[in-house]
Amino acid sequence: MATTTPVHPVDEVPPVRQLAAFGLQHVLAMYAGAVAVPLIVGGAMKLSPADLAYLITADLLVCGIATLIQCVGFWRFGVRLPIMQGCTFAAVSPMVLIGTTGGGLPAIYGSVIVAGLAIVLLAPVFGRLLRFFPPLVTGTVILIIGVSLLPVAGNWAAGGVGAKDFGEPKNLGLALFVLLVVLGVQRFAPAFLSRIAVLIGIAVGLAVAIPFGFTDFSGVGDAHWLGISTPFHFGTPTFHASAIISMLVVALVTMTETTGDLIAVGEMTGRGVEPRSLADGLRADGLSTVLGGVFNTFPYTAYAQNVGLVGMTRVRSRWVVATAGGILVLLGLLPKLGAVVAAIPAPVLGGAGLVMFGTVAASGLRTLAQVDFKDNHNLTVVAVSVAVGMLPVGVPTVYAKFPDWFQTVMNSGISAGCLTAILLNLLFNHLPSKAASAAEAGGLPSGGGEQAVEQPREEIV
Repeated sequence: MATTTPVHPVDEVPPVRQLAAFGLQHVLAMYAGAVAVPLIVGGAMKLSPADLAYLITADLLVCGIATLIQCVGFWRFGVRLPIMQGCTFAAVSPMVLIGTTGGGLPAIYGSVIVAGLAIVLLAPVFGRLLRFFPPLVTGTVILIIGVSLLPVAGNWAAGGVGAKDFGEPKNLGLALFVLLVVLGVQRFAPAFLSRIAVLIGIAVGLAVAIPFGFTDFSGVGDAHWLGISTPFHFGTPTFHASAIISMLVVALVTMTETTGDLIAVGEMTGRGVEPRSLADGLRADGLSTVLGGVFNTFPYTAYAQNVGLVGMTRVRSRWVVATAGGILVLLGLLPKLGAVVAAIPAPVLGGAGLVMFGTVAASGLRTLAQVDFKDNHNLTVVAVSVAVGMLPVGVPTVYAKFPDWFQTVMNSGISAGCLTAILLNLLFNHLPSKAASAAEAGGLPSGGGEQAVEQPREEIV
């Protein structure tokens, strides 16, 4: 009898109804973050409401296309894992500075296009650096990703940054209600429903929020039915050296963050990221960023919010996230649908976010549980990396007096913690120590710290 090769869970295609439900769940998990970047940049540049709406629809459209490139892939573009793509927050400050100091949107888009091309060219270099991401580093980075996202969920739960009723008990009460619904569905519902616990929690939370006046659907009536983003809508891109340099720094930061996210998803899904697939994923980031510059939006990266959702639901199919990409494309082409999703109150998202982001942190701890911490400096690597990563999260203005390029790198807790973990791992586990040199001189075997962190990734998965 002929035997069929088993399909890896990443490549499985669930039934259509599950694809739609799981995909919508991913969209809701990242929607608020996706539209925040154009809102912040456009608001800082004092764009008209019409131009702001245009930026948002363009962003959603390219978010969807970028996600499809990453999940489905073609040739050497796309990691082919369940990865959602969205605008990176690392680029917000440089873009606001570029846009408000005379260059405007054309200067932003010129620097974004150059940064995207640079990412495409540098992707193979980053791919060869994968050996410097042993479980000690990856577990630390995943832990930092999860913990650094928790304040985002906390701000949502309190009503959203800038809300007049921020911190009101009713907001936190609604977030707690959604959290309890998510946990209840996960614990007591049938298998399929437990996997869409976040979607159910958001839907139930929205149903409760409407009669209590948490939502405002006035924007739905004002939104157009059809919106198409055309290339260079705000003018032909211009290329300024200072803008390009600052955006190239952002490119290095986003590549570091994306590397951490890709490795995290690879471990969660049981398909470890290899140097070639990492380069393919970063190359997709670069292409999406170029498309962002052409279609009036911004640089793109993997979204850590959805990494937590993959770990929480244990739904590993990349076609689920590809479906989410298709939904984003529809939202970008149909602004009225996007306005409906935008009406979901922040506390509802906050309740769901606490579970998802906490799941990312717990996944990092699970990876670190495989690392040997006896008779070596691995605990120091984790401790200092987490401390450096959490510093800008706990004290956002800690680097306010430093140069812009330094702030761009270090104000992202993920990139700061990742770089620290890599450097400390090199210092303690790759460079020869005095004790090791003395032991080798005496013919004795050296310590086991290096062996502990260089354990093959396949064994851990």
